[in-house]
Amino acid sequence: MIALPVVSENPVQRKPDWLRVKLPVGKEYAQVRSLVDTHKLHTICESGNCPNMGECWGAGTATFMILGNICTRSCSFCAVATGRPLAVDLDEPNRVANSVKLMQVKHCVITSVDRDDLKDGGSIIWAETLQAIRRESPETTLETLIPDFRGVWDNLYRVLEERPEVMSHNVETVKRLTKQVRIQAKYDRSLECLKRISEFGLRTKTGIMLGLGETEDDVLEAMDDLVANGVHILTLGQYLQPTRNHHPVVDWIHPDQFAKYKEIGLAKGLRYVESGPLVRSSYHAEKHLFDF
Repeated sequence: MIALPVVSENPVQRKPDWLRVKLPVGKEYAQVRSLVDTHKLHTICESGNCPNMGECWGAGTATFMILGNICTRSCSFCAVATGRPLAVDLDEPNRVANSVKLMQVKHCVITSVDRDDLKDGGSIIWAETLQAIRRESPETTLETLIPDFRGVWDNLYRVLEERPEVMSHNVETVKRLTKQVRIQAKYDRSLECLKRISEFGLRTKTGIMLGLGETEDDVLEAMDDLVANGVHILTLGQYLQPTRNHHPVVDWIHPDQFAKYKEIGLAKGLRYVESGPLVRSSYHAEKHLFDF
């Protein structure tokens, strides 16, 4: 018998040259790095190995995840563990606020796992976290990357009433791929969430990953949907497969195509489009505080 090599059904593709990341440098980055290590602070920038960590920390921006690290959903693109989350940590708002103060964060981005197990969807902790940060660091601007709260809009409004400077909810992918990529989510429900944020009078932001198998027409359709529902800010970035068990990378999107999407998005009426292979939801977040 001849032993044959085992080949994965979803082999990890080699990344193109334009996805190379610069090593983080700079005085500001070094200061934040020292604070994080000394006080054992937790940021998604670090735990998620974000390619833009050095640039964002140097600009005074950092992202924190609240409500634990176990999600009740099982999106095919996401590396966060799925399962039964632990009980809510009632002291978490104070600990996050203390971290923001120690790090001297100028623009703070807060995100969370989905907590479909909770009646309030985690919105109480969300609101208390924003209140605590404002109490400890009143000069810090806030951006919230929220879940859809399963369409229980009273929970959404609990967060909206804290009036963060930017309110974000990611549609993640185009309409045609939503059932495949975001198994427990609904494209139209995400649009409704964004519409309600915009109608509340807040800067409204969303993000889409590219390279999951979408076509250009799919992306243009999504842009039209976002503009129609009041979105102001769109981020477009290259999807990277966390492990072999996650959704494969179907396409590597060239930087020229990202530049084209930026032009199209602005022409369609979006106020700000951050588009590039290494762009993530909070990339250049501090620049999204324009008047509107």
